[in-house]
Amino acid sequence: MPNLNGKLEWTEKDQRAVDTVRVLAADAVEKVGNGHPGTAMSLAPLAYLLHQKVMRHDPTDDRWAGRDRFVLSPGHSSLTLYIQLFLSGYGLELKDLEALRTWGSLTPGHPEYKHTKGVEITTGPLGQGLASSVGFAYAQRRMRGLFDPEAPEGASPFDHTVYTIASDGDLEEGVTSEASSLAGHQQLGNLIVFYDQNQISIEDDTDVAFTEDVAQRYEAYGWDVRSVDWTNGGSGYAENVEELFDQIREAKKVTNKPTLIALKTIIGWPAPNKQNTGGIHGSALGGDEVKAVKEILDFDPEKSFQIEDDILAHTREVKERAHREREEWEKSFREWQEENPQAAKLYKRLSEGGLPEDYKESFPVFEAGASLATRAASGKVINAIAETFPELWGGSADLAGSNNTTIESADSFNPSSRSTKKFTANPYGRVLHFGIREHAAAAIVNGIVLSSPTRAFSGTFLIFSDYQRPAIRLSALMGVPSIYVWTHDSIGLGEDGPTHQPVEQLSTLRAIPNLDVVRPADANETSVVWRTILEQKERPAGLALTRQGLPTVPRVDIHPDVEGEKFASAEGAARGGYVLADTDSTPDVILIATGSEVELALEAREALATEGVAARVVSMPCREWFDRQDAGYRESVIPASVTARVSVEAGSAMSWNDLIGTTGRAVALDHFGASADYKTLYKEFGITSEAVAEAAKESIHASKV
Repeated sequence: MPNLNGKLEWTEKDQRAVDTVRVLAADAVEKVGNGHPGTAMSLAPLAYLLHQKVMRHDPTDDRWAGRDRFVLSPGHSSLTLYIQLFLSGYGLELKDLEALRTWGSLTPGHPEYKHTKGVEITTGPLGQGLASSVGFAYAQRRMRGLFDPEAPEGASPFDHTVYTIASDGDLEEGVTSEASSLAGHQQLGNLIVFYDQNQISIEDDTDVAFTEDVAQRYEAYGWDVRSVDWTNGGSGYAENVEELFDQIREAKKVTNKPTLIALKTIIGWPAPNKQNTGGIHGSALGGDEVKAVKEILDFDPEKSFQIEDDILAHTREVKERAHREREEWEKSFREWQEENPQAAKLYKRLSEGGLPEDYKESFPVFEAGASLATRAASGKVINAIAETFPELWGGSADLAGSNNTTIESADSFNPSSRSTKKFTANPYGRVLHFGIREHAAAAIVNGIVLSSPTRAFSGTFLIFSDYQRPAIRLSALMGVPSIYVWTHDSIGLGEDGPTHQPVEQLSTLRAIPNLDVVRPADANETSVVWRTILEQKERPAGLALTRQGLPTVPRVDIHPDVEGEKFASAEGAARGGYVLADTDSTPDVILIATGSEVELALEAREALATEGVAARVVSMPCREWFDRQDAGYRESVIPASVTARVSVEAGSAMSWNDLIGTTGRAVALDHFGASADYKTLYKEFGITSEAVAEAAKESIHASKV
């Protein structure tokens, strides 16, 4: 790979390869009949320059730790990436480009993480890629701080650059404003964003809705801002690749600011009739226009998917250059290992996905009887395990004191100049401060987890998970283990009233495939579920935690000396649902509860017993974990023969209908809350132990009819 301090070598073969990209993009969309050819055509020189001349990457190993990261935020322009992966030799071939957007292909409509080799992140919903690329940059700095903090700038094997392409649409999305503000605040000199300023979207000219000065906005965020104009101010089209290369080189020298390079292009160039129109943004060019493009670029208009053998051979030479780069990196990495044996041991564990030795011993056990909010218990767990899990880091969207997410022994992840009276800043710290930017917080955590072997969490109130939903959904779609800490999980938050009291959130979050929604009942369940979340690596999880204090249930395994009835081990929480309190015989009714309402179910069980009704209490902190248990276990907890069932949760009953069936009853909240203390709210809205007992008797009656 060329030295970025040198002159760009750009040959006729490079230019022919770029023109080949344009033709392949037009052909691929034309063949399937739909797609987005325009940006792939006009950004061909940029994408080629990055993959062939600038980025450190290895087409034989797309997970190589030393690689630079590339994020295509406008995922609809997937061909911008796919064709470079083909040219570089990542495994895509012409047949894959021909199969664009079809069933079972490696080239779906938008790039998908884990589906296509070389794709760093699933992008598609505009804004998510750019926002998560800020998380990529966070991760690089944290990894450097964790393993090689004393190395000179750019000299560590943990140094790399994040290159991101963003569109007008990306910069219109609010999440990129949130994340870009944080990137400037964090002085992320390892992030370079190329803003494709073509000023065309589906509704054609962006002047109908987007006229702000983006460069000035990013300067105000604290970014290094540069510009390259390939349109010559509208007087023609001149792709000055050398100028763009020079701007990248200069941007690399800026280590205390992220860089935005505004690249003014003409979408769809050189299509003679459709360039610079909304029609080329998301539609096939049409046969005549494709032929015209080929004639302009000196390709045979009667042939499709053309690439000369010498051009493909030329682009595949990037593997040889990558091999040399990797050899240099491996040498540097081996030297680091020899000089830092303990850090190398930690790195090996993290990179292999291992857990700390004897990690289970670090999770706290809580005394029975004490009243403790699960948000407070969660905070105690985080701090108890912080030393054992150095890979764990995170923080809140300006709610650290309420979410209990601060690692007390750690500095804030901030430039040193950002220290405050309360928080000591360290660029390699562990405590994240997102400000009131819930959406960016979730997207940034996704980027951190995607780009590193660390585990990161973000905190906010459960009600504001609505602000995070697009990023949460993407983490579930990608199967990455992001962690969301959501506190103030019900009307139990009290006087803040209905704007802050979640009702439908638990059910709607459970509706997201591959997302684990976890609502523990007491402090010891909280400890167990935190451990279980950290043990899992294939899906995200969200913790729904209480503001109000809850009694710590006496357990048979950890509270043997406590007088009175003792209940099942909290270890059952790891299976998603378990029998917390049982009967001596077959139960007449099963009470299924989560979180703060488990206490009500236990009280109702006692009341029912005085009437001769045998009730089993099932604590079910996580529907998703329970549903993944084998059929035998699920039957042992909720036997099919017992059809009298009551669900108890201070939220929508929607996610319980399948378990309680037609004869079951739900003690739930299917309307908005109110402003009052939480005890009053539970009483007024009928979420009480008396209501649970009454519902149990109704269900028993219905099951016998």
